[in-house]
Amino acid sequence: MAKSRKAPLTLPSHAVQPKNALRSARGLTTKTSTKSRDQGQRKTLALIAHDGKKAQMVAFVKDHLELLQNYNLVATSTTGQMVADAGLQVKRVLSGPLGGDAQIAALVAMGECHAVIFLRDPLGMHPHDPDISAILRIADVHNVPLATNLASARILISGMQSEQLNQNQ
Repeated sequence: MAKSRKAPLTLPSHAVQPKNALRSARGLTTKTSTKSRDQGQRKTLALIAHDGKKAQMVAFVKDHLELLQNYNLVATSTTGQMVADAGLQVKRVLSGPLGGDAQIAALVAMGECHAVIFLRDPLGMHPHDPDISAILRIADVHNVPLATNLASARILISGMQSEQLNQNQ
């Protein structure tokens, strides 16, 4: 008895898009850095801060302004506006409770975000706790550096700076 070959599963053309098309549609295409010779592309860093930590995020950004200019920045809505007001270009996604944390988690999962600084309030109640847990889990699953307080954010940014210096030599 002859085996019948099944036709391969095909999806509608609108269901599958090349990865570059997804990046382009989101406005997250990587740009060539003038300071990166070997890599040729800038890494993306996500910035998220709960309401009680936004002032700390702004102070952190101002302290590291020159270094952060070397990265594509993405941030949740209000945090992104504060980062922009501090003098940096940033791609803003939705507010955390409206899905912004989930959007950044998706970028991490797709390999489009290379590090996350998430200054979170561990003592506060948040209606979007599942999204917060998801971004923490996704960063762990995909081995993406994640800082959740100022001390770890300083270490993360120092490590990124060292990596950038090594790539430029």
